[in-house]
Amino acid sequence: MACELVYTAKARDDIAALDAVVRKRIGKKLLMLRADPLKVSRKLVHPAIGAYRYRAGDHRVVFDLEGRRIVVLRVGHRREIYR
Repeated sequence: MACELVYTAKARDDIAALDAVVRKRIGKKLLMLRADPLKVSRKLVHPAIGAYRYRAGDHRVVFDLEGRRIVVLRVGHRREIYR
């Protein structure tokens, strides 16, 4: 059973600021994340910005799990997302 994706306002702004090619790649990766989020993601050591991260090329998706909901908190380049 697939999880539901929920986006915060900041995550929507982050995605809107990305290039169209990168947005499309992240969209495909998020569909794969819905199937089994714990299998394909990693737990963050310092969960100040979120509990888990998911790799999408050079970009990272930071999210929390709330039951069957994946709450996408931030999306950004790996160099800048953890600052």
